[in-house]
Amino acid sequence: MDFDWTNDQIEFRKMARDFAEREIRPVAAWIEGRDQPNGLGNFPRELLQKMGKAGFMSCLHDKEFGGNGKGLLYECIIAEEFGAVSPAAELARLVSCALFGMPLAMFGTKEQKAEFLPKILAGELIGAIGITEPNVGSDTAGMKTTAILDGDTWVINGEKRFITNGSQADVLSLFAITDPTVKAHKGMSTFLFETKTPGFSVVKNYEMHGMHGMRVSHLAFNNCRIPRHRLLGQLNQGFKQLMMELDKERIALAAESLGMGRACIEAALKFSQERVQFGKPIKDFEGISFKIAENATLLEASQLMVHRAACKADKNLPCTKEAAMAKLFACDEVIRICDDCIQILGGTGYTCDSFVEQFYRDARLMSIGGGTREIMKYLISREVYSQAGYSSKGA
Repeated sequence: MDFDWTNDQIEFRKMARDFAEREIRPVAAWIEGRDQPNGLGNFPRELLQKMGKAGFMSCLHDKEFGGNGKGLLYECIIAEEFGAVSPAAELARLVSCALFGMPLAMFGTKEQKAEFLPKILAGELIGAIGITEPNVGSDTAGMKTTAILDGDTWVINGEKRFITNGSQADVLSLFAITDPTVKAHKGMSTFLFETKTPGFSVVKNYEMHGMHGMRVSHLAFNNCRIPRHRLLGQLNQGFKQLMMELDKERIALAAESLGMGRACIEAALKFSQERVQFGKPIKDFEGISFKIAENATLLEASQLMVHRAACKADKNLPCTKEAAMAKLFACDEVIRICDDCIQILGGTGYTCDSFVEQFYRDARLMSIGGGTREIMKYLISREVYSQAGYSSKGA
């Protein structure tokens, strides 16, 4: 294994970090709602367009449709660098270009890709993915949203909730049941759904514990008619499409957690050097320096797991176990890192003037979204038993 970054990757990271400092940091407080009169956050569409113009929406996509084809490891570099400045802005970007964009890139026709991908990658359109429902989370087999073919149109009815970018999205990768006579995983399909379609509505935007800059929405579909050619991929293959997309999503989410953890450690390092108590900087006390040592170790271990999983994905090797391990470890440990960094900063860290307090709230989402820590443990145990030659049933 080669643990060294290439010169191109080093330069790309510098470009991503410079962009984050120049374009994201000046609006980070506005995104969180701190500079808005109503206190509500929002993700500015213009920022997505700047990301697109700079090429930061393109790593997972082919050049034919506006991508640069650099791969998931480069996508992880972006997620880490942008996540270190504004986790909400990064998540909104990731959802549009990856969670929406990947199913389209993997299963769309040439015509579908040409219609939507260039505009998504340029930030001209915002994408989202519609899976979760009022009674459906980890168990996607319980999906209730339906799509019934009526002549040359699909009629869609149902609800989706906790949809990131939901009320801002122009188009969704929408999962719905197309054959109710079989189990859901055999009768689910995917559609390209434009939110300008009559019958579509935003029920509400959720107020979140963290990630205040995201729009996370409850959506409703009431006899929405879309053209027959909006079916994405083959009929009744939606569940398989969903499973193929999730590994990369989880790796990228883990990479965003790296950025949050790194930023908090950097803040704690600086504070512990400058804060003087009992006549010396608090970094000279083992109660502080040992926390720094432990968290630096956790961050380093998380980075290695994320980067290994991304490299396997880029080589088209099976990586379900590695992706689940990386997400479980990185997304859980960033919560501990943020917590310890608040402890180092003391009262300063607990105030809303501190981004560490914000990141502590933001980080809590990461062990829920994209698959809970419980689902990650299930996947890991299943893969471990299977690779050892044992049945994974009941694991």
